[in-house]
Amino acid sequence: MVKLEHMYEQITSNKRRTFVLLFSFLVVLWGLAWLISKATGRPGVLFVIGIFSLSYAIFSYFAGSRLALTVNRAKAIQKKDNPRLWRIVENLAITEGLPMPKVYIMDDPAPNAFATGRNPEHGVVCVTTGLMDIMEDNELEGVIAHELGHIKNYDIRVNTIAFALVGIISLIADYFFNFTFLGGRDRGGNNQLAILAIVAAILAPLAATLLQLAISRRREYLADATGALTTRYPEGLAAALEKIGKFGSALRRPNTSTAHMFFANPLKGGAIAGLFSTHPPIEARVRALREMEL
Repeated sequence: MVKLEHMYEQITSNKRRTFVLLFSFLVVLWGLAWLISKATGRPGVLFVIGIFSLSYAIFSYFAGSRLALTVNRAKAIQKKDNPRLWRIVENLAITEGLPMPKVYIMDDPAPNAFATGRNPEHGVVCVTTGLMDIMEDNELEGVIAHELGHIKNYDIRVNTIAFALVGIISLIADYFFNFTFLGGRDRGGNNQLAILAIVAAILAPLAATLLQLAISRRREYLADATGALTTRYPEGLAAALEKIGKFGSALRRPNTSTAHMFFANPLKGGAIAGLFSTHPPIEARVRALREMEL
C-alpha cells in the first residue's frame, strides 16, 4: 500500500522531474539552433530562432486555451444548463480552494474530459456528453477532481510550453532541411558539421516528442494522485478509469494537437500508437490509485 506521506513525496518528485525534462527540452532546442547556425555559417540564425521561439511560446501561452476549446467544438454552459455537472465542479473547486472554473461540454459519445487555462484564475473544465451519460456521481467527481488537479498543479502551463517547444523544434528542423537541400547552405562550409546538423535535425523532433510524452505521462499520474487526495476516495477515480477502458475514449473528431490535454487518450490507434501515447496505460493508473492509503 502507498501511504499518504509517500504520495506527497511522489508528487514532489514528479514536479522535480518535470522541470528536469523541460530543461532537457531547452538543451535540445538551443543545441539544434547552435548546430544550424554553425553549419549554415549564419550566427544570426541563433538570434532569430531565439526570438521566434519566445514569440511562439508567448502566443501559445495566451491563446492555447481558446484554441483548444474551439478545435474540440466545446460549448460553455451555466448552472441551469446542467445542474449536476455544475454542482460537482463547484463543490470540488471549493474543496481545493480554487476559483470556480468555466464549465464546457463537448457533444461526443466517448467518455472523456480535459482542463485548460494558463492559471487557476483562467481555469476551464470540459467534459463530453458520453462521460456524463455513463458515470455515477462519485466516478464523475473523481474525473473532475483529476482535471482540477491539472489546474491546481499548473499542468496546463507546463503542457502548453512543452507542446510549443515540440512545434518549435519541428519547425526549426524543417527550415534547416529546406535550407540545405534547396541549396541555401554555403558549399564551402564545414561539411562534417553540416552532416552533424542534419542528423540532429532528424533526431531532435523525435527526442522532443519523447520528452513531451514523458512530461504528459508524469502529469497524468500527478493529477490522479491530486484528485484522489481531493475526494479522499481513490476508488471513484479508479472505477471511472475502468469504465473508460471498457467503453473506449477515442473521440469522433480527435485533434492530435490537443490529445495530451485529455483525461484519457482521445486518439484511435493500436499497440504501436500506444508506445507514443501522451497517457500512461489505464491499467497502470488504476493500480496506482488502488495502492493508495489515505
